[in-house]
Amino acid sequence: MSSDVRNILTALEGIPEPWQPHLLARVNDYAVKVVKLDGEFVWHTHDDTDELFLVLSGRLTIQLRDRDVVLGPHDVFVVPKGVEHCPRADGEVHALLVEPTVTVNTGDAGGERTAPLRELD
Repeated sequence: MSSDVRNILTALEGIPEPWQPHLLARVNDYAVKVVKLDGEFVWHTHDDTDELFLVLSGRLTIQLRDRDVVLGPHDVFVVPKGVEHCPRADGEVHALLVEPTVTVNTGDAGGERTAPLRELD
């Protein structure tokens, strides 16, 4: 990936499907990802890392076992490492995620929703 300027809105326009994270930038060993979300994801845990969600548009609910965290545009929430969670978007949400580059989107759950980190065109 080059060190050129990237535009978040242009990057999101190039994402055809929800739940398919795309690499916007790298910061050391971390990936800054853009993603479209729609519907409910899978319950999963990232045992070794926190996961930062920044909602750009829409409304995202991060379901935790003991509560729901509701995020609107420009809200940020960090899911601590080891905490089981399940993102849910009732309508399309655009979000930015920050986590280590090697982090798998479905964490320990695996399954058909596991998606490789894609490069943007």
